[in-house]
Formats: sequence, C-alpha cells, structure tokens
Amino acid sequence: MAASSFNVRCRGLTLRYGRARRPSIENLDWDVHPGSTVLLGPNGAGKSTLLMLLGGGLRPTSGSVSIEGSSTRQPVGFMPQNVAALRGLTARQQVAYAGWLQGLRNSEAERRADEALERVNLSSDAGQQTKALSGGQLRRVGLAEVLVTGANLILLDEPTVGLDPAERSRFRTIMSDLRSDHSIVVSTHLVDDLDGLFDEVLVLQRGSVRFQGPLEDFMHLAPENEDRRRAEAAYLSLLPERTA
Repeated sequence: MAASSFNVRCRGLTLRYGRARRPSIENLDWDVHPGSTVLLGPNGAGKSTLLMLLGGGLRPTSGSVSIEGSSTRQPVGFMPQNVAALRGLTARQQVAYAGWLQGLRNSEAERRADEALERVNLSSDAGQQTKALSGGQLRRVGLAEVLVTGANLILLDEPTVGLDPAERSRFRTIMSDLRSDHSIVVSTHLVDDLDGLFDEVLVLQRGSVRFQGPLEDFMHLAPENEDRRRAEAAYLSLLPERTA
C-alpha cells in the first residue's frame, strides 16, 4: 500500500508513569504525514516513549492513537535501537521468524524474508548467523524484520547511532528508498541526518511539542548567519538555554 493512503492521528496523547509528577508525553496532538518524519529532542524528551505509543508497545494514560487506511495485519512496525541477534538463527531465519510471529505461513514468511533482506542490501549475508554480523548489519536485520510484516508505518529508534560512517551512509540510503512506499518516523539526536532525508520535523521537550511542521520551516528557525550548520542551529533555537 502506498504511504499516501495511510494515516495515523494522535489526539490528546498522554502517558504518565505511576505517580510521576510530569507526564512522559503530555496532551500531544499530531498527524503522521506520508513520507518521512524526524523526531528530535534531548535525552528524556519522550522520543522513544512516543514511538512505543505509536507502535502499540505502551498504552496511553489518556488520549488516542488512530490508524486509518491500512489493509495489513500489522500496520505499524517498530525497530528498537538495540536489535537482538537470536542464537542459532541465520539472518534469513530470524527475519522469517518475525513474519511467522505475525501470522504468516512458513513459505510466505521465507519468501518475504528474502525480499526484505534484498531491500536492506543483506541478500549476500542471508545465510550468516546473526551472532556473527556487525552492529550495522544487525541493525539492517532489524529493519528487515519490520519490512517482512508488511507494515505501512515504520518506526525507527536512533537507527544510525553508533554506526561507522560507511554503515551510517548505507542505512540513510535505505531509509531514503523506503520513503516512496512507507511512512517513516525516525528518532535521532544526530541533526546531521536531516539533510535531504526527511519531509517533516517534530521536536519534543519534556514530553511536549516544541515544533512540528515541514523541514523547510524548521530550517528557517536558524539565524541567517548559520549557513553551514543550519539544522543544529534551528534545533538549539527551540530548546531552553542551559546555565552553567
């Protein structure tokens, strides 16, 4: 299904852990638009929490997440920052297993696993034990596990953190390709990843929205003299100044 026919809406979304005085996510209204969205914010801003709410891994204290226009069994797929390598399984087996867990028959799961591994440029390593793969390769296995389910919305939590430059560039290329037929939401603190990769920006600070809108509008927040690091300057302009 094309990303343009798939919509996710958050209304009044709030999550409070136990008796915490401040909600992790507070009264958030947000529409996930087709294409790619980057989720920015400092540590503790609520980025991972929001992704887990979108993916169904957490239930909100109040508010709602509604999904419209999906014909798949698993409309949303979530890839955590740390992808587990399942002992004794090859990359193909691990990806097929993810499909089987979502109700695919063995033959269909294996076929889709091969397609997903090709999409993330891991076909040549499909027979390798996942325990033997590099960190970057394992991250791509995690993305293939999402793709095998047929998810329309792909949620990626800090997918390029800790990767070497070559693997980071490879992952960026894959994400750019996926924009054509998926909606993608990526959390990151690496503002250098923004250029040419994302259509929309959402900035969180202490669980509340500081900015949401097109990337072009976000970049205009940077001072006029900040030509070389405009994304970083725009991001910092939204955060409160820290005192020494």
